[in-house]
Amino acid sequence: MKKQLLFTPGPVNVADSVRQAIAKTDICHREIDFNNLLASIESKLLSLFQIKQKADYNAIVITGSGTAANEAILSSVVGDGEILILSNGEFGERLHKTSLIHNQKTHLLEFPWGQALDLKTLEAYMNTHSINVIAMVHHETSSGMLNPLAEIGALAKKHSAIFVVDGVSSIGADAMDMETNNIAFCSSSSSKAVGSYAGLSFVVGRKAEFEKLRTHRAKTTYLNLATFYDFLKNQSQTPNTPGVPLFYALEKALDNILQEGVTSRFAKIKRRAEFLRLGMKKLGLNFLLAEQDMSSILTTVHLPLTLNAATLRQKLRQSSIIIYEGKGCFAGKVFQVGNIGELSNVDIKFFLDSLRAILNAALSDAGHRSETSVPFLSHGPSVYVEQDVLDAIAP
Repeated sequence: MKKQLLFTPGPVNVADSVRQAIAKTDICHREIDFNNLLASIESKLLSLFQIKQKADYNAIVITGSGTAANEAILSSVVGDGEILILSNGEFGERLHKTSLIHNQKTHLLEFPWGQALDLKTLEAYMNTHSINVIAMVHHETSSGMLNPLAEIGALAKKHSAIFVVDGVSSIGADAMDMETNNIAFCSSSSSKAVGSYAGLSFVVGRKAEFEKLRTHRAKTTYLNLATFYDFLKNQSQTPNTPGVPLFYALEKALDNILQEGVTSRFAKIKRRAEFLRLGMKKLGLNFLLAEQDMSSILTTVHLPLTLNAATLRQKLRQSSIIIYEGKGCFAGKVFQVGNIGELSNVDIKFFLDSLRAILNAALSDAGHRSETSVPFLSHGPSVYVEQDVLDAIAP
């Protein structure tokens, strides 16, 4: 099967070293070999999160997707208290739906998809409600927006609320300062910016907050964080049978990041995003968000009037390039291009070349070809993009 280039926010093309790690020797998960593997992963996760006081934090690993980590947090940390979900996209909505299953006193502050969370509205809500937990998504993948942490963490602290963050698609690409931003728990996934295979997720949290979970009534069996914490602390184990090969792959992916350097990794992904965005702007395309509001891993792009999302995806797939369509209120209006995983500047150039050819063919088929500027985009004019435009873009 021909290799596919995954220009998505996850899953991603993994490094050869990660692919090799998943095929390591079989071990029993109740032996010392797995204890050591889990301890190694925990230490490396805390390094990835750039935790300075490692003794104050723990990292538990769950065999399950990022949603499993989020459900573990939402079903475990609220107890009989009240939780406020902040939402400005699909994954904020998913947090809300999940919390409603486990917590009777679930509140929602909902903002339009692709628009910033309004801090004044949040402050006013906190002043008039007794909220014990605030939960939000860091990178809202439905739009590509990176939501603020420092301001909301400070508000949570001011009102003595626990602050929990869905970092499923941001960890490994955008900074997450749990200590400074007053974050009690943060979730993430193996298969996105961390650069491993799907199937594992993790929760990093303050040890003092993990300890408090023992006083809460368990609302789930498999995803009870208190149980995971007790097994980690007392046995260096997981409470249920883990996906051992995936743990090997995750450890190697973390090794790769740490060997490169966490800040260097962030900078490389950001440069890659800038290269990709520059190329798409050269093609006359327009973005859903201002670039200062975007994450480092994903760009949401307005579709040209001459091309629908399904056709664009199908034509790119012929070149073994995979992208995302828009969801929800953005369906049929945008497409999304990720820049994480093992993608090189050569791969990005190939994507831009392929996209240029598709756009020009669509414009020609629509009968709009001209020697001058032609309004073929939904948000402004463009011209036929010639090859030398892309050749001029430096990696």
